[in-house]
Amino acid sequence: MKVTDHIKNANGKTLFSFEIVPPVKGKKIQDLYDNIDPLMEFNPPFIDVTTSREEYVYVDKEGLYEKNITRMRPGTVGICASIKHKFDVDTIPHVICGGFTKAETEYMLIDCHYLGIDNVMALRGDAMKEEQYFKPTDGGNVYASDLVSQIQNLNKGQYLLDDVQGEDKSDFCVGVAGYPEKHLEAPSFMSDLKRLKQKVDAGADYVVTQMFFDNKKYFEFVEAAREIGINVPIIPGIKPIAVKRHLQLLPQIFSLDLPQDLVDAVESCKNNADVRQVGVEWAIQQSKELKAAGVPVLHYYSMGKSNNIKAIAKAIF
Repeated sequence: MKVTDHIKNANGKTLFSFEIVPPVKGKKIQDLYDNIDPLMEFNPPFIDVTTSREEYVYVDKEGLYEKNITRMRPGTVGICASIKHKFDVDTIPHVICGGFTKAETEYMLIDCHYLGIDNVMALRGDAMKEEQYFKPTDGGNVYASDLVSQIQNLNKGQYLLDDVQGEDKSDFCVGVAGYPEKHLEAPSFMSDLKRLKQKVDAGADYVVTQMFFDNKKYFEFVEAAREIGINVPIIPGIKPIAVKRHLQLLPQIFSLDLPQDLVDAVESCKNNADVRQVGVEWAIQQSKELKAAGVPVLHYYSMGKSNNIKAIAKAIF
């Protein structure tokens, strides 16, 4: 079922969802199941599964180091299919521009269609670790809006090769990312919002926000989005702080502000167990206010760990 249909069928009730990261190569999927299982009691209508970019590794070849490209995590589509089968829940694979040609993207989307996956999250993706800025892949999509257009073309039965014919067209519901405090590469909040409008105009059906820790940022973002004609559902994304180093890492990586009350509370903690509890309590208060405001879904970034997300969901749902 499409995300937009789940929201419609909820009749104003706030839904619970979360996002997971595929395990690194070599780990069994049971580890992933063990982290998902405790959250199923809160009836998530869908679960997001991220896609990782390729990475460079250097292999010693008799004293000379050879540069190779690898992917450190298993395929997102296979994990989505496995979770969908195991838990009977809709799964949403993240489809990214970086590291994929348009042809590779089309094959991934065709696989999703075959497997009965109804939703995809269309993202530009990050720069590679060795690159300062994002560089488009040769033959790939440059912007997320281009990726949305490709998905919508496939929904119309328009394949990259004109001689491909198919009456069983895909009908993907497409999600995109929004940034309440602007994307780190955007020159201004409004220019970033215009980028989001381009994605919606290209056919995006809903928006999931980057994490934020001040609900005022989310409410102002939604208001500004509505003012320029973005009328699709905007789902808030929430991540509980778990370790002290998040005070430095999160603002640096995601270009966001942390409320001073939260910073003070984390800095006063004696260990990361205390930090984790502060993060849970902060996210609970965030979630209560957002739910009272009638947000369609509360979407949690779990990063593969479920204990803190379960504690938050237990207090909210």
